[in-house]
Amino acid sequence: MDPNLISLAPEGLDDPARDRLIDANLDRAREGLRVLEDWARFGLDRRDLVVRTKDMRQRLGRLHRDAYKFARHTATDPAAGLGHPAQAERRSPSAVVGANAGRVQEALRVLEEFGRCSDPELAEEAAALRYLLYDLEVDLLQACRLATGGEGRRELLARCRLYLVTSPVPDLEGVVAAALGAGVRLVQYRAKEAAGLDDLQKLSQARALRQLCAAHGALFLVNDRIDIALAVEADGVHLGQGDLPPALARQLLGPDRLIGRSTHALAQLQQAVTEGCDYVGVGPVHATPTKPGREPVGLDYVRQAAAASPIPFFAIGGVEASNLAAVRAAGADRVAVVRAITEAVDPAAAAAALLAALEAPPL
Repeated sequence: MDPNLISLAPEGLDDPARDRLIDANLDRAREGLRVLEDWARFGLDRRDLVVRTKDMRQRLGRLHRDAYKFARHTATDPAAGLGHPAQAERRSPSAVVGANAGRVQEALRVLEEFGRCSDPELAEEAAALRYLLYDLEVDLLQACRLATGGEGRRELLARCRLYLVTSPVPDLEGVVAAALGAGVRLVQYRAKEAAGLDDLQKLSQARALRQLCAAHGALFLVNDRIDIALAVEADGVHLGQGDLPPALARQLLGPDRLIGRSTHALAQLQQAVTEGCDYVGVGPVHATPTKPGREPVGLDYVRQAAAASPIPFFAIGGVEASNLAAVRAAGADRVAVVRAITEAVDPAAAAAALLAALEAPPL
């Protein structure tokens, strides 16, 4: 027996039942974490989640002392091999993630309770890991929702109020990261004005932004470029009136990814609905340098969209904190912005203020 263990408790660790209990729950927790880790690695392709899960598993492994393993006696365990009908009901990755996260949480609680007297180091680590696992479980489930089909993407789209469309600015990744940290959950990579960027550079930017969005459980779309969207496994594309038809985009993207469409009149909105688009942009509400030469449609079209659109619509075009109330009063619950975040002195604060204003009851 490890002499360090004996010094941890006046009564020693000569209780075989307690050692077997601790061994069983260490096994249970580590096995459950391995299930979560492998799904994050092979099913989700999420290195950030793999790193977090592996760290938890390794921290427990470090405390899985030989004394516990030597107490193991599976042949006399009355529950060995005992199953439950609920196990057969886990038919989706989300169900497997939920079940194994719960299994790990329960095992950690047992380790925390029974380790207090005999192995305080283990008890303290189990308590810390249990709280970390609460957040990890939510992030894994959110990632499952995005990765396992269009319904998950469309559910998240329906909850999004603020849509960030990027523009070429210094430290683009930092700006997007700040917005995501403030709560933005829908980002479009738009690089049409990015003079001097070749396709490899655009691909690199899109891949980096996609990874940022994935780490925050946010949707990531690419403007116009279906090839780049497929290359970085984006959640979908946004198409202008002069881009490829949505029907052709759907053939290339498949049924699960999102397709958005810019519209400037009610007839275009109705056509987008007919063509199976998942959402539309409505605007430009105000004149904006992002769309030079395009006449603004004003708030009348926003009112028409609010009355007629059966799919989510985002008011776009010069929308910012100073005119957001009027846009909301016209019936828009969702807005898309560019400069209001990308050119803000503090992008995180700007995003947070817009989100708070969108979530507040309309005036």
